[in-house]
Amino acid sequence: MSDTLDLTINLIERASVTPKDEGCQAMMAERLAKVGFTTEHLPFEEVKNIWSRRGTGGPVLVFAGHTDVVPTGPESKWQSPPFKATIKDGLLYGRGTADMKGSIAAMMTAVERFVGNHPDHKGSIAFLITSDEEGPSINGTVKVVEALEQRNEKYEWCIVGEPSSTNRLGDIIKNGRRGSLNGHLTIKGKQGHVAYPHLAQNPIHLASPFIQELTEMTWDLGNEYFPPTTFQIANMNSGTGAENVIPGELKMQFNFRFSTEVTDEQLKAKVTACLEKHQLNYDINWRLSGNPFLTPKGELVHATQAAIKDEMGYETELSTSGGTSDGRFIAPTGAQVVELGPLNATIHMIDECVSVKDLDSLSNIYEKMLENLLSH
Repeated sequence: MSDTLDLTINLIERASVTPKDEGCQAMMAERLAKVGFTTEHLPFEEVKNIWSRRGTGGPVLVFAGHTDVVPTGPESKWQSPPFKATIKDGLLYGRGTADMKGSIAAMMTAVERFVGNHPDHKGSIAFLITSDEEGPSINGTVKVVEALEQRNEKYEWCIVGEPSSTNRLGDIIKNGRRGSLNGHLTIKGKQGHVAYPHLAQNPIHLASPFIQELTEMTWDLGNEYFPPTTFQIANMNSGTGAENVIPGELKMQFNFRFSTEVTDEQLKAKVTACLEKHQLNYDINWRLSGNPFLTPKGELVHATQAAIKDEMGYETELSTSGGTSDGRFIAPTGAQVVELGPLNATIHMIDECVSVKDLDSLSNIYEKMLENLLSH
């Protein structure tokens, strides 16, 4: 059993459903101390976070990740217990194997080997680990970044271990992410009897032209790095449950995944203008999950591409697709950010799994990235 597999199993068998950590970070800190890291524990409310660093000078390369996992769903539907790591046909099963305890283990063992071979490496290596990535993401990475910014502690490069690969390890890396804007809208009508519609105002009927216009609208055309902005309704509720009552209001939740061609304020303004155009009586609340960010081709992207080519023998593709990640909190500091991790085919699913072979290959890729950036 490799060190990376052994460490992954250790992490998997800690049932750290967000925001719990279940001792993952303390174990990491103890292990990192043996290779010269100093760890700060930075808890915020119920969320545990660590900032571990080896070295005092620059440039600084940060490995970022999370020890929390999503709930398992019905454990009876798993072929093996989700917090009892099980190997079958070359795959390691368990909650968090791909998202993202396997990446954390690969990062750790890569750093251990690199430090052993380069005890006097240039710059610094750091770990930024949270237990709040799968939850609200309020007291995790964003708070650690704020604390580091307040004391002007900077870092040049950040590798986020999110599962970026699609068909084979390293085929895709994320060098950016789309922004995410959520709208919570209430369209107000007037409740009444279905037999007397002239005495009521049906908010579903009133809102229908507005909804159709939003679904057909072109928000932007995207660019070289980002696809066009998308609009999707996530939830819609109206009515009392009775067959003979016209509802009094319609509640709708929707989301924009937006490119760098448009701002959240521009999207808000377009929606508001559309509401006013259709003369709707409404309340709306907005929540910005994160702005889009992009790391163009440069030192970190090149080091990542070279490491993957050296280890796997093929070229990698740059992408900004997918959901949000904690990279959205790190990129605004000016750091270059890439996301590289195992296959994402089973993340958040029953029987989440990762290739045992890929765990070792991922660790080798991370080590080669360290070599490319900090050994010479």
